Amino acid sequence: MKHIIGGKPPLDGAPATNPPAVRLVEVDEDSAGQRLDNFLIRHLKGVPKTHVYRIIRSGEVRINKGRASADTRVEQGDMVRLPPVRVSDKVAEKAERPAPAREFPVLLEDEHLLAIDKPAGVAVHGGSGVSFGVIEQLRQARPQAKLLELVHRLDRETSGILLVAKKRSALTHLQDQFRERETGKTYLALVTGQWAPSNKVIDLPLHKYLQADGERRVRVTTADDPDGMRSITLVKVRQAVPARPLQGLPAMTLLEVTIKTGRTHQIRVHLASQGHPIVGDDKYGDFDLNKRLQKLGLKRMFLHAWRLQFSHPATAERITLNAPLPAELAEFIPPA
Repeated sequence: MKHIIGGKPPLDGAPATNPPAVRLVEVDEDSAGQRLDNFLIRHLKGVPKTHVYRIIRSGEVRINKGRASADTRVEQGDMVRLPPVRVSDKVAEKAERPAPAREFPVLLEDEHLLAIDKPAGVAVHGGSGVSFGVIEQLRQARPQAKLLELVHRLDRETSGILLVAKKRSALTHLQDQFRERETGKTYLALVTGQWAPSNKVIDLPLHKYLQADGERRVRVTTADDPDGMRSITLVKVRQAVPARPLQGLPAMTLLEVTIKTGRTHQIRVHLASQGHPIVGDDKYGDFDLNKRLQKLGLKRMFLHAWRLQFSHPATAERITLNAPLPAELAEFIPPA
């Protein structure tokens, strides 16, 4: 049994004889400035994100009768062509089931934006096998909010500062800052081994690929790779953590890591490429060490979005936010 999004519903008691139909949606003021992929995800409830990107690439989605890419920004008055898409009953039922309402620790809030301290283990949005994330939970908790949109993203396993826009103008202004590298994003990461203080800049291109099981991965590549994206990471040693033989733990280093580019898994892959993977990283880390750490109570990756600097979208005031290390990470760092 399939649900048709874009077709005409049957009359009560009548079989669904109408074929799927194309739908035209006019972009309203609240949606102006959104990326096309995000616009579609909001309008095609229950459709997997992989399928959303597929219909964009195939040209089935059009803006004002023209082809568009996923990062095209829609404008008020645009006419977006939505092709008929089918989803299974199971997916449709899940899409109709609301996410549980949840608030998160607030670091800053005004009429323009909301900054929260995201816990590890929570995705920022639904998709890719995740029914819901931070943004869906916030919308359920704040039904009166006219708009709540993610400004940027954090990996599910990463904790720390996450910005949410409450106005369309704030969203576009803040996203422009991220795109133009006008923000300052610094993370705290605990890595294996003794990091050389002289190793301050990692400037290595990254290449995204899919494994045989369809899972996304990233690797360091060469400058002549046409699919490689230049990626720059700045590293500063914050604290050397000596080996703890009685616990079977090697020497480690707590780093302050500032990213100048925002590539997928950038910090994780860059640090691992230097022979110092992040402690607890289940994709690029030391798996034997991770097992020992889990027995000692560290059941997550030690990566935390610690500091964020940006200009306020309304006042232009330079804002610096800090989110302290969560208790489950702080207890693994002995006093300096």
